[in-house]
Amino acid sequence: MTSQLLVTGGTGTLGRLVVPRLLDAGTSPRVLSRQPRPPAEGIEYVVGDLNTGEGIERAADGVETIVHLAGTNKGDGQKTRTLVRAAARTGSPHLVYVSVVGADRVPVVSRVDRAMFGYYASKQDGERAVEESGLPWTTLRATQFHELILLVARYASKLPVIPAPSGMRFQPVAAADVADRMVELALDKPAGLVPDIAGPRVYRLDELIRSYLQATERRRLLVPLPLGGRAAQAIKAGANLAPDRAVGRVSWEQFLAEHVGSGTRPGGAT
Repeated sequence: MTSQLLVTGGTGTLGRLVVPRLLDAGTSPRVLSRQPRPPAEGIEYVVGDLNTGEGIERAADGVETIVHLAGTNKGDGQKTRTLVRAAARTGSPHLVYVSVVGADRVPVVSRVDRAMFGYYASKQDGERAVEESGLPWTTLRATQFHELILLVARYASKLPVIPAPSGMRFQPVAAADVADRMVELALDKPAGLVPDIAGPRVYRLDELIRSYLQATERRRLLVPLPLGGRAAQAIKAGANLAPDRAVGRVSWEQFLAEHVGSGTRPGGAT
């Protein structure tokens, strides 16, 4: 059976949630993987490498929609162009891309900016590649995932003293909420740049870390860390936030309670 959808990044944080939702929606997704994987019911795994282009045209052959979830801190634009070239040789599939809120507003110009906030520049380049592809396309920008904030908090908690960049605010959203929206977009018509998706509340970074420490019953000293550079200034000004698009259903407190355990109070730690 020929699949109608190709999913890149299908084994990542977001992809692991999108693929089963596509199955539940009655589709037969084809998942791109750099390494061979055992077959799974209803899922076709195909080997391909977005860095080299090897296997991408074969993976895109016959699909009507490509859900492009693969993304890194560097090279998103080049990988997306590789995907676009291969897809264009096989037809004109609908390209559905996930980006980040602030991709168009966080200037990444210096070496320090690139080291800390390169993801924004990478996603902006990916957006350009999608828009200039000549293919029908849809792009959704999402705020940072709860899963990423949790990972940062876990690593930070291993330190006896935690440097917390001052002035930073985030509006984390559950990857599950983003997955639901990505599936809706994949099954719909091309729509260009659609409204952002963001979590239900804005938090200071130190609030997020303290709520994790409280949930895990750990005590750590948090020390404010001033950050300079244009990217940091843009984020301090809220370029990574979308308060008018607080449509995510799962709060940070709910996510934390589910993935770490009890210990959080409604409203978070202060």
